[in-house]
Amino acid sequence: MEERIVMVDLGTGLALTEEQLDERSAMATVQLRRRGVRAGDAVLICLPVGADLMIATDAVIAAGGVACPLPADLDVDTLRSRIRATGARVMISEVPRALEAADETRVRIVMGVADLGALPPYPIRRDFCTQSDRIERRSSGD
Repeated sequence: MEERIVMVDLGTGLALTEEQLDERSAMATVQLRRRGVRAGDAVLICLPVGADLMIATDAVIAAGGVACPLPADLDVDTLRSRIRATGARVMISEVPRALEAADETRVRIVMGVADLGALPPYPIRRDFCTQSDRIERRSSGD
């Protein structure tokens, strides 16, 4: 049976299959629920376009939350204004400007991509898959 590809990362050329999306989204959904995300909760997502953004959005929706994507390239003041407008208390981001913008807002829980799951990077036979995987591997000495 042929694997269905749902996304190809333009930067790396790596493909995310439907099965991988389902597995990573399910794990992320569990982590969001463990952090208290419930039906109707606004969850900010400030990640670069790619597999991590897709997985995070899918997981927020599966957890019953309302996904509130924020472009990762906005300046701090604009991000802070948009964060305040949502009233969200949970944010998924590793973007330094977004983390700074979340200060002095209602955001109380900030999760990085690594916090969303414990599954190995996709696909297992490749060196790097997503931006967060690259950062994690560089910092671990690989």
